[in-house]
Amino acid sequence: MNLQPFVSLYQYALQPVAPFSWFGLEINSLDLAGAFRLCYVLRQLRENLRNEHVKQRATDSKLPALEERSFARDALATLTVVYGGEAVAGPLLGTPPSFMVSGVYPILYIMMQALVNVIPTLPTMALNTELPLSFLDAHTRAMLLCSLIPPAILSSASPVVASSPWALLLSSCVITNGGFFLTNLVSFLHPTPLALTTPAELQPYGWTTTDLWSAPLVTGVYAALTHAQPFWAEVHAVLCTALGGHTEKIEALDAETARSACALLLAVIFAVRTTKTFGGVWQKGVAEKIKMN
Repeated sequence: MNLQPFVSLYQYALQPVAPFSWFGLEINSLDLAGAFRLCYVLRQLRENLRNEHVKQRATDSKLPALEERSFARDALATLTVVYGGEAVAGPLLGTPPSFMVSGVYPILYIMMQALVNVIPTLPTMALNTELPLSFLDAHTRAMLLCSLIPPAILSSASPVVASSPWALLLSSCVITNGGFFLTNLVSFLHPTPLALTTPAELQPYGWTTTDLWSAPLVTGVYAALTHAQPFWAEVHAVLCTALGGHTEKIEALDAETARSACALLLAVIFAVRTTKTFGGVWQKGVAEKIKMN
């Protein structure tokens, strides 16, 4: 499969854009699209939780009353989702979290959250909107799993960490999912006062959550394709041999081609998740329309 068109698209999306480039900031169109998408989804989740709580409280007055939301809470929830996992993993890896080094991206997320909050109304999540956006979600996630997390591990001051495939996979899982885990743990997105709750990942079958297992999987695939560590070069060779490939020395892919391959893999995974989540609702709606006609 020729990945060059996808590689070129990625390269174009990662070019700094005006007016940020005028001030020497490396913010690109993928950063802007990803930040807007995340803030947009978080507002949709907040509104869904609010609507569900209102319905439940109509029949159960013992539930907590709605709390007036503040922008500070919304902004902090967004920053927790983005940086929560990094804040947990950073001290363990001996590296300072990125938000302690530069305020550019935290400010970008806060501004984007303010922009999303002033939009009058948002449509509910549906198959026809979420399925096309799976492609964007896959590319923003692949950027994290392939271009941000692996270099941080491989450049660790500790040789043990830098050469450990387990450290690479564990860091990928924690950094990617830690933010949402902490957000759900303290009910940041709920319309009620903050309270400890059980995150979805710790509930029955929570281990099947797509984001939970796809993060280490994709980072592992990227590491194997690029031979990020000696272990992964051996994994790549074993897989090629098992799949009937040649037994000669297996060459590593360049980082950009491997990242594009991982983005396409994630696009398939996210598309399947979206279809599974919203496909039933769509099919029910189509069936009702057919019945009415």
